[in-house]
Amino acid sequence: MSTIATDGDAGPALQLGWLEALLGFHLRMASAAVARDFAGAMHGLDLTQKQYAVLELIDANPGVSQIDLATTLGTDRATMMAIVDRLDGRQLLTRRRSASDGRRQALHLTAAGARLLIVARDRIAEHEQRFIAALGGRGDHLIAMLREIYGRPV
Repeated sequence: MSTIATDGDAGPALQLGWLEALLGFHLRMASAAVARDFAGAMHGLDLTQKQYAVLELIDANPGVSQIDLATTLGTDRATMMAIVDRLDGRQLLTRRRSASDGRRQALHLTAAGARLLIVARDRIAEHEQRFIAALGGRGDHLIAMLREIYGRPV
């Protein structure tokens, strides 16, 4: 049976019991490890994982709506509005009335948002490489398996 240290490597390691066999538990633990490393990689940029994802999606889909971002990221509309408000407050994106649907706002990166995204991508490339190395180069295989879990086609 595997154990998990209770405070980094200090203190007694706990037996996992039934958790040992639970996929969700191990996904959560891996997600927490990735999130901690991501936060370190973004130090000084003031970007969360969701904020970074929003910037990437806007860059890849200029004019995208908040609703489409929320749907893609599996986030409720209120949370997405807060994320977009924060990025807008930092002048990293702009909101314009959609040409095709006047009820929606089309989101675009500002020059500052594009510059921040370039810096963030460099740091994230290093962050991702740490995990790919830990997987022995099998990152693509893991991504494919994870997509099967949440249903995102290739």
